[in-house]
Amino acid sequence: MDANTEAGAGKCPFGHGASKLTVGGGTNNAKWWPSSLRVDLLNQHSSRSDPLRQGFDYREEFKKLDYEALKADLRALMTDSQIWWPADFGHYGPQMVRMAWHSAGTYRLADGRGGGGRGQQRFAPLNSWPDNVNIDKSRRLLWPIKQKYGQKISWADLFILAGNVALETMGFRTFGFGGGRADVWEPDMDVNWGLETAWLQHRPLEDFSGPLGATEMGLIYVNPEGPGANGDPVSAAHFIRETFKRMAMNDEETVALIGGGHTFGKTHGAAAESHKGPEPEGGPIEAQGFGWTSGYGTGHGADTISSGIEVTWTQTPTQWSNFFFENLFKFEWVQTRSPAGAIQWEAKDAPDVIPDPFDPTKKKKPTMLTTDLSLRMDPEYEKISRRFLNNPQAFAEAFARAWFKLTHRDMGPRSRYLGPEVPKEVLIWQDPVPDVDHPLIDEADVKALKAKILATGLTVSELVGVAWASASTYRHGDKRGGANGARIRLAPQKDWDANEPEKLAKVLKALERVQFEFGQEATGGKKVSIADLIVLAGNAGVEQAARAGGVELNLPFSPGRTDATQAQTDVESFDVMEPVADGFRNFAREGLPVPAEEMLVDKAQQLTLTAPEMTVLVMGLRAININTGGATHGVLTAHPGTLSNEVVVNLLDMATEWKQNGADKTLYDGKDRATGAPKWTATRADLIFGSNSVLRAIAEVYAQGDAKEKFVKDFAAAWTKVMNLDRFDLHG
Repeated sequence: MDANTEAGAGKCPFGHGASKLTVGGGTNNAKWWPSSLRVDLLNQHSSRSDPLRQGFDYREEFKKLDYEALKADLRALMTDSQIWWPADFGHYGPQMVRMAWHSAGTYRLADGRGGGGRGQQRFAPLNSWPDNVNIDKSRRLLWPIKQKYGQKISWADLFILAGNVALETMGFRTFGFGGGRADVWEPDMDVNWGLETAWLQHRPLEDFSGPLGATEMGLIYVNPEGPGANGDPVSAAHFIRETFKRMAMNDEETVALIGGGHTFGKTHGAAAESHKGPEPEGGPIEAQGFGWTSGYGTGHGADTISSGIEVTWTQTPTQWSNFFFENLFKFEWVQTRSPAGAIQWEAKDAPDVIPDPFDPTKKKKPTMLTTDLSLRMDPEYEKISRRFLNNPQAFAEAFARAWFKLTHRDMGPRSRYLGPEVPKEVLIWQDPVPDVDHPLIDEADVKALKAKILATGLTVSELVGVAWASASTYRHGDKRGGANGARIRLAPQKDWDANEPEKLAKVLKALERVQFEFGQEATGGKKVSIADLIVLAGNAGVEQAARAGGVELNLPFSPGRTDATQAQTDVESFDVMEPVADGFRNFAREGLPVPAEEMLVDKAQQLTLTAPEMTVLVMGLRAININTGGATHGVLTAHPGTLSNEVVVNLLDMATEWKQNGADKTLYDGKDRATGAPKWTATRADLIFGSNSVLRAIAEVYAQGDAKEKFVKDFAAAWTKVMNLDRFDLHG
């Protein structure tokens, strides 16, 4: 290499000598500083990754879809076997059911992440999980149909609808289907799938920490061979119960889903798994994302290797029946091994009644998974299974409802469902709210109500704090929470520590009085809900705080929220949403293993906030001081209750020196650098805006001399966004 070549190589942006390149070349920041805060998580799914035109509205496109023609094409696909991936038993239905199940089955209740609502099965890691082996074939089979209908049907909707149509073509009557799942164009980087660095590592129950849903990295639910492949149906039942509970399913729903899903199709373990090639994400470029190519025999059909287990459950694998439960209880079961060496079970002294997927002259004995036998060996599961055995109609009804819940749990309220097959029945897990059945308040009413609210004597902090507590329950993963329904006045939210029950009760009592007085004076049947009043009170508080700082605001307000009842509220499923930390109000439970700043970013991501929106909201809410318990940590202002950029100015002031508090390691003391006099206290959720280089760069914008009005207006915009996150009637 001569001098010119060497100089040119030094200018090249890519490190050609590196085995693993990063854009820009060389070792990236995450390698140098692995503990650095992932502010980049707030940049996910922006317009920069979206190939569709600006303003594309999937809900409007879906309404143009010829839904019946699409379903007809899907029905035709089910029996149109392809030479590159022949259909078991001549029917693709079972593998389409598996694809839909595994698309939706990543959902977990604890944080609302996962699920089928965004088409994430197309991307790593899900497209390459061991439990999703060969599901890429189902997506390739669907491609001509997706290509035909274009953007009128998203991949996310198509995955679930294909599963529904598959069930229907196999003689099952589904509960319904709701469209409306818009695709995203990159993997969700905010989802914690676990800390393991290898696939299929067993998680003991005592170490099975939330929010994880599956018992092993790379599984949707549990190891079908039992915990750690121990072949024990009894111990497997404990893991089944725990993991399905984390995915919002009770025992009856769990038994129905397992029995219903395993009524169809088979597993694949024709030979040792060592014959399988790399998963889609790890394959060579010429494989074009076509994963797990097998070198055994033909590599498909009768020679297919997927899980390594070789089980066919029923006598009619492409037809709905009660054979799963009949076989489960009719026979005694003997543990055997598949051709690949995996643990499975065979019916003892049973006749050969199970068909071969490709040779109609062959029959086999019934076979089951270790986890199937759990439905007989576990006392509670056994009761439900026997009921389904003796009452096939109850089984069909339970499976239909559980399947609908599985595939729609992360879609939010039923008002988001699209299409002609949306069920009319309202289900409690959809977090229903009453319909608006009265004329709404107008601008003059809004103005008068804000005046009445401010006249109650409630402080700006109280007004803003309760509105934040109500609206910020929203989480975008499963579209749950938010201000609509005013569930903050109901169990369990009214008793959450972060919501300060006594202060909350005081505010609600005052707002109920305003509501009553308005009802007495209103004409024409107008009413105002407590849900609307909570948000309106927050707006009034923000406007008052801005006015105190010399900036006039008139925040936009859209009435139309209604008040849910306790009977419409699933207390158990809301329990898991109780905040363990909320950096926006400087709340954190003691002993949290995760730093406050990481919990703050996690909360901001659930609220769909950008880094600037998170920054301006935290700094503004500190200025107003909605801190839980009235603590002054991070309230770096001499004028609390005034909305201004004073907090961020003082945070970046070099005249203050920060030191960790000696008694409480989660707190920091700010002292005058010259005199040593105490000035402020703060938490990590405060100081991160001066410490992290990205957040500091944003904070500096708001601390500049020309940013006073910008700060207030940006705060107002971010505040309004949070207040309306669950207003799907406004933004779809």
